[in-house]
Amino acid sequence: MKRIFIYPILLLALFSPSIAAHAQEIALQLYSLRNEMKEDPVKSHQLIQNWGISALEGGGPYGMSDQEYSKLLEENQLRVIGVGADYKQLLQSLEPIISQAKKYGAKYATCYWIPHAESPISLDEIKVATALFNEVGKQLKKEGITFLYHPHGYEFAKDGKGVVLDYMLNNAEHFAFNLDVFWVKMGGGDPLKIMKKNRGKFPILHLKDRKKGTPGSKDGRADIETNVVLGTGDINIAGIIKEAKKQGTEFLTIEDESSRSVTQIPLSVAFIQKELNR
Repeated sequence: MKRIFIYPILLLALFSPSIAAHAQEIALQLYSLRNEMKEDPVKSHQLIQNWGISALEGGGPYGMSDQEYSKLLEENQLRVIGVGADYKQLLQSLEPIISQAKKYGAKYATCYWIPHAESPISLDEIKVATALFNEVGKQLKKEGITFLYHPHGYEFAKDGKGVVLDYMLNNAEHFAFNLDVFWVKMGGGDPLKIMKKNRGKFPILHLKDRKKGTPGSKDGRADIETNVVLGTGDINIAGIIKEAKKQGTEFLTIEDESSRSVTQIPLSVAFIQKELNR
């Protein structure tokens, strides 16, 4: 009779729900701690580790040399998984973006804002940005970097039976999306419906809940104090996490812009962990 050997790591994957059930990782957008970083970046990075987070988006080097910042990350078992990609820089040279991503070993680069004539953005402006993002995406892919766009709420002007963001979602051939569910909601969209309709296009989500009763806006601006602990606002964060598990979204990034971020973030971490383990 043939003997079948099962390696310990395989046994762990088979019988450990936390490993077998999901591949998502909780990350933190460091803009959440922008004020704290000004005061004490070393303590702030230690705090992130204490929260059980190891993946970071943005940040660095906070007045330190590259070597000092890399050491700080290593000491706290942190790594940068995504860097920013300014739209104006995309029009000039991709080299600074590539250099920064490779310096940290980041696999994603995100554009967070499209300069536009007025809010909400027009379909023509979306078409121009989409063409640019497809070209940028092709170039960055050669460097092992995935290019992402982060909708910001101004992309929800009506266009026929849909909105102007639909054009970008339908024509994104060489880039994907870092979907900020708060801004989608602010613009009048439904982040869960968008995810279900455009499966596989969201390797990163920005999870940010909105205080109940907050009015929407289509200009990409909002009161930062309307950012609340995940699961306590008017966005279906639990449903979004469930869908992210189905789609294999890689990173669930917490972004809390409020003045209460230090007290709210660990509560949001606990909420995500609870939902991931359902």
